[in-house]
Amino acid sequence: MKIELSEDRFRVLTEKVQVYFRKEHEESIGKLKAELITEFFIQELGPQIYNQALNDAQAFMQDKLIDLEGTLYRAE
Repeated sequence: MKIELSEDRFRVLTEKVQVYFRKEHEESIGKLKAELITEFFIQELGPQIYNQALNDAQAFMQDKLIDLEGTLYRAE
């Protein structure tokens, strides 16, 4: 699964990587290195995070549908 982000979103994430390295590791990294790190995490972690989000959304919807059935049911 290939995750593609808009240029703006990718740029924002890359900048966040640079800020993280500056704050947490007191290391300044260049734009290229930050882009490579961002791309790595998107490709390696993105699909697992995406799948977990889908599983969470599915479980949420199933709970709501079960609740809806109880709410709508009326005894005859």
